[in-house]
Amino acid sequence: MFPCFTGMMVNCCGLLTAQKEPVPLKSIEVELQVRDHVATVVSTLNYENKEDKPVEAVFVFPLPGDAAVCHFSAKVGQTHIVAEVKEKQQAREEYDDALSSGQQAFLLEESDQSPDIFSLSVGSLPPGESASIRLEYVTELAVQADDGLRFCLPAVLNPRYQPQGSEDVSVQVTSVPASLVPYSLSFSARVSSPRPVSKVESSCSLEPLQYLNTDQTQAMVKLAAGHKFDRDVELLIYYKDAHQPTAVVEAGQASAKPGTLMGDPVVMVSLYPEFPQSVMSSLASCGEFVFLLDRSGSMDCSINNSKQEETRISSARDTLLLLLKSLSMGCYFNIYSFGSRFEHIFPKSVEYNEKSMKKALKKVEEMQADLGGTEILKPLEHIYKQPCIPKQPRQLFVFTDGEVGNTKEVIDLVKKNAGSHRCFSFGIGEGASSALINGLAKEGGGHAQFITGTDRMQPKVMQSLRFALQPAVEDISVTWDLPKGVSATVLSPPITAIFQGQRSLIYAQLTGQCLEAAEGCVMVKYSLAGHPSQNQLHFCLKPAEDTGLTIHRLAARTLIRCLELEDRSNRGQQDEGVKKKVVELSIQSGVSSSFTAFIAVNKDSGESIQGPLARRNIPTPGFYGQTLCSSPRMRLVKMFCGTAGKASGRDKAGAPQQPLREPLLQLVSLQKASGSWMLEAPLASALGKTSDEVEKLKPASVNKEVWATILALIWLHGFKMDVKEEWELLAMKAASWLRAQNGPCVTECVEAGNALLGCSVQKDALGL
Repeated sequence: MFPCFTGMMVNCCGLLTAQKEPVPLKSIEVELQVRDHVATVVSTLNYENKEDKPVEAVFVFPLPGDAAVCHFSAKVGQTHIVAEVKEKQQAREEYDDALSSGQQAFLLEESDQSPDIFSLSVGSLPPGESASIRLEYVTELAVQADDGLRFCLPAVLNPRYQPQGSEDVSVQVTSVPASLVPYSLSFSARVSSPRPVSKVESSCSLEPLQYLNTDQTQAMVKLAAGHKFDRDVELLIYYKDAHQPTAVVEAGQASAKPGTLMGDPVVMVSLYPEFPQSVMSSLASCGEFVFLLDRSGSMDCSINNSKQEETRISSARDTLLLLLKSLSMGCYFNIYSFGSRFEHIFPKSVEYNEKSMKKALKKVEEMQADLGGTEILKPLEHIYKQPCIPKQPRQLFVFTDGEVGNTKEVIDLVKKNAGSHRCFSFGIGEGASSALINGLAKEGGGHAQFITGTDRMQPKVMQSLRFALQPAVEDISVTWDLPKGVSATVLSPPITAIFQGQRSLIYAQLTGQCLEAAEGCVMVKYSLAGHPSQNQLHFCLKPAEDTGLTIHRLAARTLIRCLELEDRSNRGQQDEGVKKKVVELSIQSGVSSSFTAFIAVNKDSGESIQGPLARRNIPTPGFYGQTLCSSPRMRLVKMFCGTAGKASGRDKAGAPQQPLREPLLQLVSLQKASGSWMLEAPLASALGKTSDEVEKLKPASVNKEVWATILALIWLHGFKMDVKEEWELLAMKAASWLRAQNGPCVTECVEAGNALLGCSVQKDALGL
């Protein structure tokens, strides 16, 4: 009777379950407490059985992939039951035994396939009875490119594609269209930091931000009433003077044994490395850039809810245009796309030049969301089998809506090949798996981005390209300078990637006796473009007073994930030692793992509950439209958005329909691989001029290609500064080409170009 993660996915519509039965979950209340860059989330799920028979309610739902679930309890009437962490099979058997004997029981467990999916079972809820479930987890907030801190409460759980031939069965998901979710959600967030809170933004409607003190270091915000469940609840939190290096020491648990993780103090160190400007001013021009694009059916969904005409696949095509135009001559590239099968434009990566760029762009323009399911493992395996090109560091960019069922297998493959590349990942649309997107970047030494709500994909991807062009940081080491008798045991995995201004987190267990007034120091050393560099932070060893056990739980979660990864890499060696360590650590810390579960049994419920249990699957919101089954066994229910005609994006003759491009993309599409533009009618049109107008003002002694390129740069700086991050790299390439021409009359050209386009851009601003 326990809810093992098995069986095919079930999808239904309406306010009832697939069997037209009432849903016992009535409301979800979420309270978020943010302290600097750490979040504590408390969710309360309220159930009521309005049927005339006892029910078992099973709710499969998403959580952040890196969340440390640390508390689970139930309140039935006046009885409060706190769950314990136990080995997963033992917990399932206790749950099953309790229901068989007529007792109430509650079970919370993580999916075996993906750490961002959980199952909550409420067993033996008698007729007319209510129950309140409290779930608590802690998580770190990711730093965004614009210095915001991102919190995401996943509200959308899309069906996860399970590859054909896989031995694992898929997670059982019951989902309904967002408009038909039969329970309500309330959400409030309280933010506090040593620095003032400057603003809080969201893709959802919020009530106005309320400051709780005069120095604005504490604030509260609430989700506006009537959340439609058509998107995840995302908050972007901005602090003034953001992201200073910090170290927080947290005292151990008084009841825990000294020398254990929970008994000793733990320190959380947040570093924000700053690279020398001399290094940052010269971005790498070499490299092998491999782009891997999801072309499964769900990529034809709209990327957000305000621009229904812009689909995920069309936005990805535009983004690939910007990426290809921003590459430098002499680097190498290839483009893969995948669904139930995969394709590549070139048999192997080719040198970037005008010919290869044109061929790739022609193929990109034809790409549709028409390759079926989401099998990402096979193309990754093919990419990793290709030999690396000497002196061309491999950079892998993965674009997906993240609807895969074999998340752990994919991440393990990336980790296995981490030494040969950096992986930059992009989760597109609502419901993208945070475990997959963050896991790809973390294990691949890259950076993760999520594109949701009204986000534009292009600026986020170009930010990651800048990271990819930063010199690779090598020979990273962490050293500690602590008082005599005190030692640090690092709990985090080794740091494999450092990017300018991005946070590096280190957790360490402190062992030994020391004076609280004593000071410690941690130093991160590394080699950057052949030059030794270091960042250090001095910190007080006196424990913070108001963190509870948050840092210990985050540290335990970090160590648990490392051990789970080690266990998966050791599979087949009959070694139960790592699993035993995970179970012991999970039970000791009270943090869930893939080998454990939370179990609570109400042994004080008096009379046993009579009669057979009716199972009720609680639906989660998903995106709906046309249904595709990938095999006769129905291992997938994959949702396509829109009608078949709309999904194809083709005219009656079968050719891809290309909508008119906005002026920026029209201009960018005309740039040559070298960085220059040709003086032709399409360029004049993109500039909003006629060919005669453009030709007439060209200085007589100036080459047509130079004149055209200067005009394009002036137009970009004069009219598109609001999206500069999207075109900055290709403009740098153009300026570099112009400087190499060493042509005369550049100042005269800029003046004439400003007069033609009605701008006042300075020559220096163009990089000339």
